[in-house]
Amino acid sequence: MTLGAGAGAAVADMEAGSSGGSSSDERRGRRVTEDWCCACAEGLFLGPPNPMVARYLYALIFLVTNLLAWTLRDYGSSAIAGLQRLKVCQGARRHCLGAEGVLRVSLGCFVFFVVMFLSTVHTRKLHDCRNSWHSDWWPAKIVLWLALTAVAFLAPSPLVQLYGKVAHFGAGAFLVIQLISVTRFIMWLNDWCRSETTQKRCHLLIQAVSIATYVGSLLGVVLMYVWYAPSPACRLNILFITVTLVLVQLMTFVSTRSKVKAGYLAPGLMGIYVVFLCWSAIRSEPHTEVCNRKAEVATSADWVNIASFVIAVVVIVAATFSTGIDSKCLQFKQAEGESEEDDIPYGLGFFHLVFAMGAMYFAMIFVGWNASHTMERWTIDVGWASTWVRVGNEWLAAVVYIWMMIAPVIWKTRQVGSSAET
Repeated sequence: MTLGAGAGAAVADMEAGSSGGSSSDERRGRRVTEDWCCACAEGLFLGPPNPMVARYLYALIFLVTNLLAWTLRDYGSSAIAGLQRLKVCQGARRHCLGAEGVLRVSLGCFVFFVVMFLSTVHTRKLHDCRNSWHSDWWPAKIVLWLALTAVAFLAPSPLVQLYGKVAHFGAGAFLVIQLISVTRFIMWLNDWCRSETTQKRCHLLIQAVSIATYVGSLLGVVLMYVWYAPSPACRLNILFITVTLVLVQLMTFVSTRSKVKAGYLAPGLMGIYVVFLCWSAIRSEPHTEVCNRKAEVATSADWVNIASFVIAVVVIVAATFSTGIDSKCLQFKQAEGESEEDDIPYGLGFFHLVFAMGAMYFAMIFVGWNASHTMERWTIDVGWASTWVRVGNEWLAAVVYIWMMIAPVIWKTRQVGSSAET
């Protein structure tokens, strides 16, 4: 029954008079309610599969998985201590059980998204049945996710430990894809701002933002010197910050060359990004590090640590989500032809692959990239392993940006040289 038919029936009932009394009013009320329910059901469940809505539901599943892993790490050691599968942690400290719990939750999430990847890869059109599986069938997929998470707790500990070692590489690949996606977005934004149409409308605003980002990155470097290198004894922090300053200047120098002509906006935004990565690396140093101002803050679960932890979890989910829908970040050759109306808006297989690697990534940052490392409650990505991973990510981001700037110039020079020879 459609909503229009229900409205017509309600009008007919009104014309028939009020002889029915209150019983007739109740029937009309029930009929209108049924019509609205049918209309809502048709719009929500009987309509075509919508991959744009589905991506938010996958992000919600990923967020719940992160929260479950954190709960087991910080508060679930007593609940999982009795599992016979955790023999490797018998007689060990609480952090061993917490790390095992994190790895097992991550393993279940990883397998779930690998299954989704294998079942949706190379999906091209909206009417493909695999798009229906990606965008619909939520009860079945939730049951599958819960079942795989439960099965992960039945896996033998050697298998889980092996997964933890493999997760190092998966998490590293996730960071590489993420920084490529961020760099591509910054370059796209820079090209858009430098277009003739945008320059005419927002020339002064673009110039102001370019100067602000460049000055902001330099100000961030100065603040890090003040906060995290208070004495010459803090050699490692001085090294990290100095290299960051050199990278900011190098990116600016390359971007403003006559053959590149990228302006100051792109290097300014990248400068903010690498300064943030450097700051994150220093903040990941152990609390016992005297050159880290975070050591002055109480390591108990105060509101600062709680707020930082919540923000970090949200950033993880948001980064995974934004990277997953950018299926073109690894596309080095432009696709020919225009897109059609029934094309998939983003690569479904790539989306699930990024979430699978994101499952490995959150496992690593919850255990500090070291399953035997003791993590305090309400902390995330703390330890020397985490610090060096973030530093390496920062340096690689700068290298990727510089390569993306000079690669077109190199290819153009080669093409000119080859055409001259012929």
